Amino acid sequence: MAVTFSRKPAYAAAAPASGGTGDLRAKLMAAVSNPYIAASGAAVLFLASLATLVLITSDPHAGSPVIRLELTKIGATKNAPDGWREALGGDPAHEAEFTPGQMGLSRNPFAPVPAEAEGETPLAADPQNLPPIQPGPGLAQAPIAGLTAPGPGGGPLPIIGADGRTAAEAYARPFQPNGRPKVSVVIGGLGLNAQTTRAAIETLPGEITLSFAPYAEGLQGWIDLARAHGHEVLLETPMEPADYPANDPGPYTLIAANRPEDTVRKLEWLMSRATGYFGLSNYLGARFVDSDQAMGAFNAVLKARGLAFVDDGLAARRAGPIPRASADRVIDDELSAGAIDTQLRALENGAAGRGQSLGSGFAYPVTITQVRIWAAGLQARGLQLAPASALAHR
Repeated sequence: MAVTFSRKPAYAAAAPASGGTGDLRAKLMAAVSNPYIAASGAAVLFLASLATLVLITSDPHAGSPVIRLELTKIGATKNAPDGWREALGGDPAHEAEFTPGQMGLSRNPFAPVPAEAEGETPLAADPQNLPPIQPGPGLAQAPIAGLTAPGPGGGPLPIIGADGRTAAEAYARPFQPNGRPKVSVVIGGLGLNAQTTRAAIETLPGEITLSFAPYAEGLQGWIDLARAHGHEVLLETPMEPADYPANDPGPYTLIAANRPEDTVRKLEWLMSRATGYFGLSNYLGARFVDSDQAMGAFNAVLKARGLAFVDDGLAARRAGPIPRASADRVIDDELSAGAIDTQLRALENGAAGRGQSLGSGFAYPVTITQVRIWAAGLQARGLQLAPASALAHR
């Protein structure tokens, strides 16, 4: 805001040479002409204007740098239940309680309907009464010898072993098909909220694949904990969306128009954040995925590093010389228990018709709970829960 202090000689010439009013006016003009007083006045006026702006906008951080995220990724989806903001917050003191009966978590639509209640809505079930998750043997602790090399800043970068073994093979969860249709689910956005991340790791079956945000604090610790509970892990890659830069996934976003060497540099920083993941997943990326050159550079890096790529369906038409899988549907585009249940049933139908099906979801409490309820009855419905790596093929 520009502030100008000016003297008006015409008014001064009209003033009496002496006397009460004239003396006062002369003193005021002298004060205004003093550069120190003028500067102080400008500063006071600027601060007062800023305070007024804050009061009007109620945003004390106005003017600070921000990262804009796609609203569907942070909870502003259709029919969002109360409490989603607190559940995604980074402040543990303000995290929502992850308990049944809240945020639409209490219904079990997959429970068998009693004979006398046939034709009626199934009775609600408390997820805490489900059989406890049997974690089974954990996966090998990362890093596995011979599969990493120092990356930017000393972090570990995946490499192909001297014997040809790759991270896509070594860090995937072992899987033995039993002849039944296979159905998989990837839960993403993990590591940003401690409570929901721990809930996903500890309450979901080990066959559920977990995908972690690269900017998460304590990322390696979360990956280690997930693998100790039997979960294979993906690392999310922020990619340029269609409305970039208004929607900015972060400083290491892969940009479609960047030179291949820039894509390689950003990928190496992202991949060196941690180890123990069998592949990468996408975070946004409509514009990046649409570019042949950008995806060519991306696939070349993953091939050289021995990694798989599992996307949320955005890159379903993209092939590549790496193990690939694309989600058939996003299960929580509409954030309600009923809508998620509908998508999970559709996954089952897809698996029954095609032999396999993959779903993608975000780490909302309601998503985690509905997936746990759903997974508990899959075997009885003639399906096999499989890790996403089991569906990834070149």
